[in-house]
Amino acid sequence: MEKEKIKFMGEALRLAKDNLKLKNGGPFGAVVVKDGEIIGKGMNTVTSHNDPTAHAEINAIREACEHLGTFQLDGCEIYSSCEPCPMCLGAIYWARPAKLYFAAGREDASDAGFDDSFIYDELKLPISSRKIPTEQIMKDEAAVVFRKWINLDSKTEY
Repeated sequence: MEKEKIKFMGEALRLAKDNLKLKNGGPFGAVVVKDGEIIGKGMNTVTSHNDPTAHAEINAIREACEHLGTFQLDGCEIYSSCEPCPMCLGAIYWARPAKLYFAAGREDASDAGFDDSFIYDELKLPISSRKIPTEQIMKDEAAVVFRKWINLDSKTEY
């Protein structure tokens, strides 16, 4: 294993370990790296910020994007102390980094009480069978907004 990978994953794991003492949230850490330099760091701050989206990867992505002044992480790598949950994985795909590394697996997280398997299972179900009742309304009105987006001359695509 390359020294660089060990160094950056070591930093993600250090953040996860530090978060045990800080009690900001769960034991998770992540860093975003570009050209051999950490440009974003994140710890899980779900409980301290009362924000269910404040996972380590999301926080690291936000900091890195702020640092770069862009909403995409072209040419970047993300190092996460644990396999990202479905929400974080979605954010990672939207950010479009070059590569993702993780240490602990989703089974390790589940053993520690962070079980995301129910979300993976829910995503496979038809909307009508999911645990949170979900109903589609005003589809035609929403389609108008998308048509306007399609025809918009000055837009930043992503």
